Amino acid sequence: MSDAKRASGPTRLTLKAAGLLDVDAGAIIRPGIVAVEDDRIVAEVDPDAPVIDLGEAILLPGLMDMEVNLLMGGRGENPGLSQVQDDPPTRMLRAVGNARRTLRAGFTTVRNLGLFVKTGGYLLDVALAKAIDAGWIEGPRIIPAGHAITPTGGHLDPTMFAAFMPGVLELTIEEGIANGVDEIRKAVRYQIKHGAQLIKVCCSGGVMSLTGEPGAQHYSDEELRVIVDEAHRRGLRVAAHTHGAEAVKHAIECGIDCIEHGFLMDDEAIAMMVEHDRFLVSTRRLAEAMDVSKAPKVLQDKAARMFPMARTSIKAAYEAGVKIAVGTDAPAIPHGRNADELVTLVEWGMPAEAVLRAATVVAADLINAPDLGRLAPGQLADIIAVPGNPLEDISITRNVNFVMKGGKVFRNDNAD
Repeated sequence: MSDAKRASGPTRLTLKAAGLLDVDAGAIIRPGIVAVEDDRIVAEVDPDAPVIDLGEAILLPGLMDMEVNLLMGGRGENPGLSQVQDDPPTRMLRAVGNARRTLRAGFTTVRNLGLFVKTGGYLLDVALAKAIDAGWIEGPRIIPAGHAITPTGGHLDPTMFAAFMPGVLELTIEEGIANGVDEIRKAVRYQIKHGAQLIKVCCSGGVMSLTGEPGAQHYSDEELRVIVDEAHRRGLRVAAHTHGAEAVKHAIECGIDCIEHGFLMDDEAIAMMVEHDRFLVSTRRLAEAMDVSKAPKVLQDKAARMFPMARTSIKAAYEAGVKIAVGTDAPAIPHGRNADELVTLVEWGMPAEAVLRAATVVAADLINAPDLGRLAPGQLADIIAVPGNPLEDISITRNVNFVMKGGKVFRNDNAD
């Protein structure tokens, strides 16, 4: 602590609003009074502390998005060519805007889930997280995965140029392309060495995979177990891009902690997720909003088959008791429109209170962050405000007008 900090003492303030959300009870507590000291919520209101009066707003814990890629999408990107046109500095500069938009939308914590671009091995999401933590730029708290681990020709191995330009975008082991147990160990260890806080693996194909069926399992069980072994021994969880029901089952049996997407899950796969206490990251909005009109016909055909199944599988997963955490896969939907995912989940059958837990306490559990996700003493002061009751109208989460992260105000539309 600096001498100036010792002299001035802790920074205290009080937030005052019409109500606040108790995420555990699924209820609005009125009025909404929250006392903040430095970066934490505290129990006692200091009568001498400054008051931020938010009027008729409702206070919520900062929302969380468990699957984004801030290094992709956003203004100035040509989606078809960016992987060969954009160098790492260009990606980082674009990410600055994406991070700011995400934070101002009320999402104070995200997982950046896997680079799959040429970076020379640099983990750009780790660097972005460090810059945000240092206060150089505005953005959400980032849990970075580094490079996604995938086999040659698998999902997230850039194959769009391979048929007519062999050798373009050939990625290295350090950049996540790994085959066989020895290469996989090296790839995972490289991510951990350079700051990854979780490991992302591609366990099956995907909608945007040009090679193979979207549900087909990519890695063998032996290879998946190596990934889990390396990550778990270092205290990191493993998230798996997985669509197909059989691939989900194998991922769970091999110890994968979190299934991303899971559009094609069947009842048996869902039951296994419940039995083994695994997480599912939703990413359902993209099934309605992702523009595939300019994609190759083979990808449009995949989307037409898979997207309708996303609706039924998420409803079945919720009803079975799967732990669902909110994720958008932005830029599959635009950065800053993350709350659209919450709206879609409610429209597709989840109660608003369950969706809000998925975006707060369940997400906090997924990233092992017990001091996030609630408006309670001892929690980090990640607090947002919306102009209405999200339990009655979840779409109000699209209209965030106040954002605090770690006790610092980043947005206050009511300020003079």
